[in-house]
Amino acid sequence: MDLGLADARVIVTGGASNIGRGIVHGFAREGARILLADRDGEQAARVCEEGLALGAAALEVLEIDLTTDGAGGRVVAAALDRFDGVDALVNNAGWSVPGFLTEQTDRALWQRTIETNLYTAIDCTQAALAPMAAAGAGSIVFISSDAAFGAIRQGVYGTTKAGLIALARTTAREQGRHGVRSNVVCPGLVLPEEGGVGATSLWAGGQDAVFDEAQVASVVKQQPLRRLTTAADIADAVVWLSSPRAARQVTGQVLAVGGGSSMP
Repeated sequence: MDLGLADARVIVTGGASNIGRGIVHGFAREGARILLADRDGEQAARVCEEGLALGAAALEVLEIDLTTDGAGGRVVAAALDRFDGVDALVNNAGWSVPGFLTEQTDRALWQRTIETNLYTAIDCTQAALAPMAAAGAGSIVFISSDAAFGAIRQGVYGTTKAGLIALARTTAREQGRHGVRSNVVCPGLVLPEEGGVGATSLWAGGQDAVFDEAQVASVVKQQPLRRLTTAADIADAVVWLSSPRAARQVTGQVLAVGGGSSMP
């Protein structure tokens, strides 16, 4: 199926590692023009090379801390400067430290989680809406999580991811009249591939630093399909939702991609 994404102008936030890297690869295979916004410039540069090898029409890196004031405007301005428009935005930037709610009492941790997962998406979305509305078309995909529906050791993180669903649906209702579509993808647990994360990633210390083998086995056991989700699985869903052809009439929807671990 031709998804109509050849030469599409796409922004992917947090596109350097794991799920974000997979999403960049997915758009690259469609021949899109991609702006990868991430604070890890070294890892982003590697993903840039990979994306170009996979067929991206263009792939630019913007090294930026998306939690700084005005970052969303700078990201969109960079896309407008380099590509003269924005056809698709993927709000993927995220951060998580697993822990029981009774243990995560550090307000600084709450603040960083909220700013990284929720504020960056608000900021980038607000900045992208003007050029999309002016063009009369656009797609925004928010990367939420199974944790948005409640998950052990994911209380603060899941709360921010639930907020993204409300944000996406409000955007869909308000901006549909301008031709802008807004949808959500909720990944299950995605373990990074070798070389799939940078030195600053939470996964940089190895899988056991985030989820040990017993926890991973528990996740898989709860899934009807009994297999782990990959970054490519998420990318396929995001690319399809971003298609102005295949998903032209799809907005305000939540698509869970986790083997059935959640069914919103």
